[in-house]
Amino acid sequence: MANSEADERPDSERIPPRRGLRRRVLSRISIQSKLLMMLLITSILSVAVVGFIGYQSGRESLRASVFERLTEIRASQTRQLESQFADLKNSLLIYTRGSTTTEAMEAFTAGFDELQTSAVNPVQSQSVADYYTKQFGPTEEHQTGVRPDINALLPTSNAQKYLQAYYTAPFSDWDKAIQYDDAGDGSAWSAANARFNEFFRGIVQRFNFEDALLLDTRGNVVYTAYKGVDLGTNILTGPYRQNDLRDAYQKAMAANSVDYVGITDFGDYQPADEPTAWMVTPVGPRGRVEGVLALQFPVSKINRLMTFGKQWEAAGMGRTGETFLVGPDDLMRSDSRLFLQDPTAFKRAVIDAGTPPDVAESSIRQHGTTLVQPVATEATRLAQRGQTGTMISDDYLGRDTLQSYAPVDLPGLHWSVIAKIDTDEAFAPVAAFTRTLVLSTTIIIFVVCLAAMLLARLFVRPIRRLEAAAQQISAGDYRVMVPVRTRDEFGDLTVAFNDMSRNLAIKEELLTEQRRENDRLLLSLMPEQVVQRYREGEETIAQDHQNVTVIFADIVGLDELSAELSTSELLAVVNKLTQQFDAAAENLGVEQVRTLHNGYLASCGLSVPRLDNVRRTVDFAVEMGRIVERFNAETGHHLGLRAGIDTGMVTSGLVGRSTLAYDMWGAAVNLAYQVQSGSPRPGVYVTTGVYDVMRDARAFTSAGTMTVDGDEQTIWRLEERQS
Repeated sequence: MANSEADERPDSERIPPRRGLRRRVLSRISIQSKLLMMLLITSILSVAVVGFIGYQSGRESLRASVFERLTEIRASQTRQLESQFADLKNSLLIYTRGSTTTEAMEAFTAGFDELQTSAVNPVQSQSVADYYTKQFGPTEEHQTGVRPDINALLPTSNAQKYLQAYYTAPFSDWDKAIQYDDAGDGSAWSAANARFNEFFRGIVQRFNFEDALLLDTRGNVVYTAYKGVDLGTNILTGPYRQNDLRDAYQKAMAANSVDYVGITDFGDYQPADEPTAWMVTPVGPRGRVEGVLALQFPVSKINRLMTFGKQWEAAGMGRTGETFLVGPDDLMRSDSRLFLQDPTAFKRAVIDAGTPPDVAESSIRQHGTTLVQPVATEATRLAQRGQTGTMISDDYLGRDTLQSYAPVDLPGLHWSVIAKIDTDEAFAPVAAFTRTLVLSTTIIIFVVCLAAMLLARLFVRPIRRLEAAAQQISAGDYRVMVPVRTRDEFGDLTVAFNDMSRNLAIKEELLTEQRRENDRLLLSLMPEQVVQRYREGEETIAQDHQNVTVIFADIVGLDELSAELSTSELLAVVNKLTQQFDAAAENLGVEQVRTLHNGYLASCGLSVPRLDNVRRTVDFAVEMGRIVERFNAETGHHLGLRAGIDTGMVTSGLVGRSTLAYDMWGAAVNLAYQVQSGSPRPGVYVTTGVYDVMRDARAFTSAGTMTVDGDEQTIWRLEERQS
């Protein structure tokens, strides 16, 4: 019906469902509340917009500051690295231009040539072999994980055997070998070493070089400061020819200029115990090259610079920041910070990030990540293309990091420098700023909301009073009254509310009285539990009962009396007797089921189970007889009581729909009725079931038989009464 009415409205009056819902919601809000909501929303939006702008501005400033700081550190490291190489290059040129280096080259070359014919006894030869077998070989195997071929490394030339027998094999500590100026063998080479060793030792120790080598024009290593296993070898044909030193030597010899300085990338050099780079320059007077000075540049020198001497936090790199170099092969040219701090954690992190386990193990074994750990990141690729910039991406440890990258301007080297720091740490100030801003904004909004709430309470206080009173009415208190304190709309509403409350109280009293009357009526018609089920909405109410005793009684002579009395007088007689029957039933625990004109149906054990329901019912029948006798004595009438009693199973319930009646039926009811109606004389008649229970307590006589379900059953008449 509602839909049809809505369809009949003109299009101009139809309201979209969503719009109608919004109107209904807004219509429930008072004008004052709407104004307060508008002010509150405006204040919160203003604070939110200002906070958002401040957040964006502050966040970008802090982020930019973090990037700038990282870029400054990267640039500073790059400048120091380039400056260090430039200083070393200039120092190297100064040393090679002097006459000392040229004289040393000439003296060591002459001494080396002289040793080609010097004798080496078997004991010396054996000491050299033992040095390779017991000292150099195990050290190399521990470092690389591969056992070297000692026979391929043993000295072959006479000069090489001689020098290593006197200057290499006797020393297990290279720091002692560099201090050994003269073996006392009287050779020209020893005389040159006694003269020039201190000079080259000063160069090595002053500039932290790993070693200094002099190579003649034939590629012979005629001198080394540390007197290692490369002393006396040939860089072109010897066992260590496969390294960057050979190429650097050949370029220096071909330069034909004493101002040339060549620099190699880090690489493996077997006589050294760590990755090594070389700085080489020709040696000789102007216009003639008599050899090459090669300075062994160790990775430890680079590491001290790139790791800030392991003082990362003091250098402003925090807990996770670091700078490192990467070569064109995407391998590190300096050590990782995490590796230096915790090798086990480094190994676990790089393996999780994708580095092969054998590569990670190689870093552990070689005590460094140079030429071992790959760093194939986006920042590395961009830096190798000559680009400079910053970015946020995963690093070689698999961590989200902020990275600053740039190429390194070193002639002959294609290195890139990367400065990085974990984003969590780098943006910690941003996070702190965000927390502070959010907290302050929240506090401001809270204060604004609190002020708005306090103001709103002033406006809605009358509504609150009405709401509280409405809740009291909802709880059933209809006598609540709200005092009228204003003369505005709230005052008018309060007056109307009070009128409504009074009307509701009157109507509630009428309804309560009606409910009580209905309850009394229902309880007079049926047991309380049946009434409860009927109130709960059950339509079909029926229940079987075991062990119930039923009595059906009528008043003999009442029909004859009706001819003598008027209808009202007869009704008065019936009501008087019925009321006394009901009182007796209540005293004995017998439940009245139905009352007819001259019949009375009751039971015991129906609603309340009783073990002595048979005895109570028989006592009730005796009491009904006494009531009739007293009535006869009082009125002079001659009425009698005829009752039938049976015990067994019965069914009770509501019968009918428009007109309800509580009734009881079943075999025991039928049998009680048949026993009563089948006896012409007044008295109390019982079935065999009742007789079996009461025969020891009362006297019965046989009153004939009756057929029940095809079987003959004896009917017994109660002969005595107990007072």
